[in-house]
Amino acid sequence: MLERFFEGAIWRSRFIVILAVVFGLLGAFILFIIASIDIWNVAVVAFQVVTHMIPHPEHFHEDVVAGIIGAVDLYLIAVVMFIFSFGIYELFISDIDEAKEHEDGQHQLLAIHNLDQLKDKIAKVIVMVLVVNFFQRVLHTKFETPLEMLYLALSIAMLSLGLYFLSLVGKKKETPKEEDKKVNE
Repeated sequence: MLERFFEGAIWRSRFIVILAVVFGLLGAFILFIIASIDIWNVAVVAFQVVTHMIPHPEHFHEDVVAGIIGAVDLYLIAVVMFIFSFGIYELFISDIDEAKEHEDGQHQLLAIHNLDQLKDKIAKVIVMVLVVNFFQRVLHTKFETPLEMLYLALSIAMLSLGLYFLSLVGKKKETPKEEDKKVNE
């Protein structure tokens, strides 16, 4: 009897992850709102400069691109929070019934069946956040020597190579039978 009560209490304790789900979603909404406001502010300043309401700033183009890239960075972090919230909910609480009703291959992004899938999806988005952050920082860097430009080119090449290898992670290699089915269809 004590064992059954204890095991039931342990099993029901999984509902504490609802806090992570709710606050993860709240964090995602907040980031989406902040990123949207950032883009709006960039648009307002760009409009004011184009219509000559304010003088053309010295680094106007760099500032506009940096503002937009910063917003994209926030959007990507918000996506991480969404994936985390959906994944934690599906892993610990229950499958999302509405997602199952619409499961047609297009909505597989949020389908999480185990912790490794959740980690893989979050890791891929985090790498994209780091790439976007890298390019945002590069915009404000002054390159004065050919060696510095070479470092930039090499870092972009390494990022590209890393993204290529990241795209291969989690892809299932088709067996010869699956390839034959595609050819015959």
